[in-house]
Amino acid sequence: MKLWRRSAWPLQVAFLVALAMLCVDLVSAGSRNHRGSTVSYQVKQGTCEVVAVHRCCNKNKIEERSQTVKCSCFPGQVAGTTRARPSCVEASIVAQKWWCHMQPCMDGEECKVLPDLTGWSCSTGNKVKTTKVTR
Repeated sequence: MKLWRRSAWPLQVAFLVALAMLCVDLVSAGSRNHRGSTVSYQVKQGTCEVVAVHRCCNKNKIEERSQTVKCSCFPGQVAGTTRARPSCVEASIVAQKWWCHMQPCMDGEECKVLPDLTGWSCSTGNKVKTTKVTR
């Protein structure tokens, strides 16, 4: 059990840093609105943009990637993935975990929902990319 905890700490730290960045951004965005005309970065309504990218390898030498995304979706939409890029998708897709309805894979890749419904995989030939959704 200690080995797992020791090897998982970089992911925990990355998660906490991303969470802290999001909290600081939300707090500063709220305070900017009360101060008037300070410079702030706005995402166009109905779009998402990557604001941070994280890469690392786990103990099995498998590359793990994550990213922090800022979205401004229309009502009835939430942050999702379309063609391997962050995008706004219908909220019902995420709520019902119909991940492949987002069309998350690139052209030519096959989408399959993971058996435990926690994400999806995109495959082509012998290459498989797995995405797990965490809240």
